[in-house]
Amino acid sequence: MAEFPSKVSTRTSSPAQGAGASASALRPDLGFVRSSFGVLMLLQLVLGLLVWALIADTPYHLYPAYGWVMFVAVFLWLVTIIFFIIYLFQLHMKLYMVPWPLVFMIFNVTATVLYITAFITCSAAVNQTSLKGSRQYNQHSAASFFACLVMIAYGVSTFFSFQAWRGVGSNAATSQMAGGYA
Repeated sequence: MAEFPSKVSTRTSSPAQGAGASASALRPDLGFVRSSFGVLMLLQLVLGLLVWALIADTPYHLYPAYGWVMFVAVFLWLVTIIFFIIYLFQLHMKLYMVPWPLVFMIFNVTATVLYITAFITCSAAVNQTSLKGSRQYNQHSAASFFACLVMIAYGVSTFFSFQAWRGVGSNAATSQMAGGYA
């Protein structure tokens, strides 16, 4: 039987030591900002901000329809910011147990449906709540226009996120490593 060597170098480490180095190095992924998902999210953020800022500058609290539009616009704007940060700093790679393509697709479908209702509500309430040609009328009309654009942007994101979820054009390994965005 072979003898055990007298000098054996062993090295131990704990998971906490390795995690500290990677957690502190949050670097933005500029490739995401240049991707179709990144550009669409930035577009959704800018247009969504315009929708709720235009309505917030009017006495929207007097009209229940605009309360719904404000809820949809502000809520989806905040959730889109959260998703943007998650993808920008590649936090979805650290939380690998979450099915991000499916979560992102469900969010985009929900956002599209909610913005369809917000767009219809906002457009239907324009003539009833303000005089044609007034500042308030112009702001509500512009908010309706931008709500339509945001609705389209979320619809396009729904299409792309559905393709990412289905894995169209890639295999499971490349879509998981690429973070699910094109």
